[in-house]
Amino acid sequence: MTPPLTLLHSAEVHCKTFDDLRNDIAPSARITHEVRADWLARARHEGMTQQLAAEIRKAVKSAPGRVLCTCTTLGEAAVEAGAIRIDQPMMAAAAEGNGAILLVCALHSTVEPSRDLLAANLKDAGNTAPVTTLVLEEFWPLFERGDTANFCAAIAAAVIEALAARPDFETVVLAQASMAGAEHLLDGCGARVLASPELALRAALELF
Repeated sequence: MTPPLTLLHSAEVHCKTFDDLRNDIAPSARITHEVRADWLARARHEGMTQQLAAEIRKAVKSAPGRVLCTCTTLGEAAVEAGAIRIDQPMMAAAAEGNGAILLVCALHSTVEPSRDLLAANLKDAGNTAPVTTLVLEEFWPLFERGDTANFCAAIAAAVIEALAARPDFETVVLAQASMAGAEHLLDGCGARVLASPELALRAALELF
């Protein structure tokens, strides 16, 4: 039997998100979850230390089959150990556009890895589209309290405000999986909106 896909999360709420996605797009696929909220907390307060990177590598290498890391902050260390990074398929899709890109980040700790990955994909695509970063960490406490509805509504409202000020944005990239619920709230906003969970799960399960 094919080993299950292991999903490495930094928040419990992502388990249901990906279970629901799996049920919609690949009901027979087997996935397991490992949640390490402590790793994100450590990365935010101490940075990616050698000890933390070693723990992430051990978790990835000991998991059966493929590992999909759903946390942007932890993603680079997980990829170095052989995991799939959740935002790679989304950033590749963003690089297919031509106009200006609004990169929306929920935490300061995700800005650098998100910018770097998007820049690498743009370079690979020969795309010189300008990128503007919008950091919305002030709404993160809502997510931490489990109030994902108001968190995503606040994210969507901030994006709509940014688009009103800069209508030239062609693509909005919701850089973290935590913001995926804002995608449907941005229907009709005039820009292409990209979120990572479904794109990443399809890539991990090779459903393209």
